[in-house]
Amino acid sequence: MGVKVSVIVGIHNPGDGADACIRSVLEQSIDDYEVIFVDDGSTDGIAGRLDAVASARDNVRVLRLPHTGSPMRGRNVGLASATGEYVYLMDQTDRLERDALERMYERAVETEADVLVGHLVRDDGVPLPAFEADRARADVLADRLLGLLTPHKLLRREFLEQHRLGFAVPGGEVAEQAFSVRAYLLAKVIAVLARPVCCRLGPRPEQQEDPNAVAAELRALLDFVDVHTDVRQRDRMYAHWLRTTVLRPFLSARFASSSLDRGTLYSVHRELLAERFPERLDELLPGHLRAVAWLLRGGRLDQLVSFANAARRTVVRVDLREVRWDREVLALRLAGELFCGNQPLRFREDGGRLLWRLPVSLDGAGVPASVGDVTAELRHAGLELYLRHEETGVSYPVPVRHGVEREGQRLRLAGEARVDVATAALGEPLMSGHWEVHVCMSGPVYSARTRVARPEGPLNCLGVLAQTPRQRLLVPCWSDAGELCLAVEPRSFPESIALVSPGASITRQDDHLYVVVPVPYVPPSGGPPLELVLRNTTGRPREVSAPALVEPGVPGRLAGQLVAKVPVKRVLPGRDTLGPGAWLASLRTEDAEVGLRFGLEMRGGTVLVRPAAEIDPERRAPDEPDPALSWLARHVPGARHLARLARAGTNRYLKD
Repeated sequence: MGVKVSVIVGIHNPGDGADACIRSVLEQSIDDYEVIFVDDGSTDGIAGRLDAVASARDNVRVLRLPHTGSPMRGRNVGLASATGEYVYLMDQTDRLERDALERMYERAVETEADVLVGHLVRDDGVPLPAFEADRARADVLADRLLGLLTPHKLLRREFLEQHRLGFAVPGGEVAEQAFSVRAYLLAKVIAVLARPVCCRLGPRPEQQEDPNAVAAELRALLDFVDVHTDVRQRDRMYAHWLRTTVLRPFLSARFASSSLDRGTLYSVHRELLAERFPERLDELLPGHLRAVAWLLRGGRLDQLVSFANAARRTVVRVDLREVRWDREVLALRLAGELFCGNQPLRFREDGGRLLWRLPVSLDGAGVPASVGDVTAELRHAGLELYLRHEETGVSYPVPVRHGVEREGQRLRLAGEARVDVATAALGEPLMSGHWEVHVCMSGPVYSARTRVARPEGPLNCLGVLAQTPRQRLLVPCWSDAGELCLAVEPRSFPESIALVSPGASITRQDDHLYVVVPVPYVPPSGGPPLELVLRNTTGRPREVSAPALVEPGVPGRLAGQLVAKVPVKRVLPGRDTLGPGAWLASLRTEDAEVGLRFGLEMRGGTVLVRPAAEIDPERRAPDEPDPALSWLARHVPGARHLARLARAGTNRYLKD
């Protein structure tokens, strides 16, 4: 049987950064596939490593090119030498899931697809709307494929050869997008494989491109769009590049804070706007970009700079109004509002229209009402919550039923999200681990996203025992930065307590300190015997420990609370008494010790509860990872996977 898939990976001086990518393409479950590494003149020794891989595997080839500084030529060479029925293009920091090629190939054959887009996960974790469901016959606009213009697709090789599809050399980002656009518009069948995740996209180096080169590439792309679309499609596709390529650079930090190349960007994009983007397209823009388009068309460079600085200060703030369990569903009541600095964005009514007050002074500019009219945008505005797995980066959207709240000239979107752990992963149960809670707010002016910050007042840290698909504990908790998370299936009873330990409190009585730590769930056995351990962070190492007992909690809000009675001595403390200084806390069982996320600070007889990171950022609780390993997990592709393998033998809190 012939080669099913040819995987083409561009390589240039990756150091160790390509290790995870190389492993992922070599360990695919599919049979009859080949891997083509295209080395763009690397000088860091990677060539020898790739030769060693190729010499040991019949399905691996290495192609070498003189350094071009662009991946485009290497991709073209890889496509020309591929022998597979389908090809898949990757960068050196991307990682394929082990069964990704097998699943994508089977789906492509089943749907007779010329182009198949498998589920991609970006490092920033924002869910891509195109992957809400599988599509056997996807539409470029209706299924939002314009948000997927990187080359990470399974492409039928005969289709590419028939239409002579390749990459412009040297080519920048828009030229890369043009390859995908041509493939989309020429394909008879485009399919989308929404689950499971196929490829994790690694970081891509930022490149400062010449505005003249960007404009030339965009003109060529739009010429192709003109030939292969009708008027309705054309306007919507034009609006995409008007937003992303022509106008958004005027909201960037580089444009706002530095005059370097500002004049070139302004003159080139203003000419491009007048030449290819008629004013009727401004109606398809969100409110803030409609203002940018009006300023650019009018030649108002100074006001563009002021507007860019205001846009950089615009953020969404989300108030968490309630956290509660509705049986096994976590209900979150939220309200989001846009702020420019410390001031909320203002709106006013005018003859049935909702008008946005621009956050910069445009005195004498004669701003037309249409620029600030966000009546239509308000109808489409909304809140969306999404869950991001802390280790894998996989994200899933959670819809929010929302409404509009008006208070004078202020406007909020408020609603309720319901997280059903049994179905939140596109109809499947959420995997075990920690899930970050993010919120996206769309319109009526800007779209922005943020984490859900801890509100004032007590946290509902009641855990729930769910049957999804087996008995698993679910615990809402806060990160060290005070941001909402959902823990699915903590590994042990002490770890479940550690998750909510930022809610610890203290009471002083005579020569003793009562430390009270929330307990989200108490097993029928009451849990193993525990000790609260306090270690000082400065001076001669000392340890104070005390038995910790579980008591009944607050019905509906807290399953239980752990109470430890710690002796305190302000003057000449002994070995078993707490004295002045900073102390980190942990829980000890017969078998292990788990670091808690708070510490105690005693000054002049006053004891305060502090986050562990504030007590001593340099010191770690016994079970916390080494900072160097934490850095690797955040920055090196594949390191998180190795960390998960290292923990694979740890017993779960609740067993099957």
